[in-house]
Amino acid sequence: MAIFLGFVLLVALLWAVFVFNRLVRLRNQVRAGWSDIDVQLMRRHDLVPRLVEAVRAYAGHEKALLENVTELRARAMATQSPAALAAVERELEAGLGRIVLLNEAHPDLKASANFMQLQRDLVQVEDHLQYARRFYNGAVRANNDGVQRFPDLVVARAFGFGEAEFYEADDGARPAPQLGLGQ
Repeated sequence: MAIFLGFVLLVALLWAVFVFNRLVRLRNQVRAGWSDIDVQLMRRHDLVPRLVEAVRAYAGHEKALLENVTELRARAMATQSPAALAAVERELEAGLGRIVLLNEAHPDLKASANFMQLQRDLVQVEDHLQYARRFYNGAVRANNDGVQRFPDLVVARAFGFGEAEFYEADDGARPAPQLGLGQ
């Protein structure tokens, strides 16, 4: 009986170690995903002042738009929460889109090699950012599944593993349906 009990305890301990290591890997994937988003956002934020200056030279009367984009950049750089940052970044993305559209109203801006290069750089950053968001949200989903699934949640709670926050698409997105147990 003692051997059987020892064997059961050994299996339980090995299972706990396996689950713990898997949860550490999932948590690290979330952190790596967020780091990728952060890098792309910093690249975008670095482009904003250069883009604003390029436009200011050709479209000085767009002062309110340029100031708004500059203020949104500052807010975005100070925000830490993925959900809050997503909201600020959506506003910044819209403002940057309006700046890029100014080239239609200002042919000399459209002819500026500097502005066109900044526009290409911004498109490239947006592509990388979209990929980083998908990776991060996938890592968050896997992490949240890991810390919510029984019996793994016992180990997760015992060692302080928690759910991560998704980078939300937009405020108008529909929430996921709430399903009860057994549905």
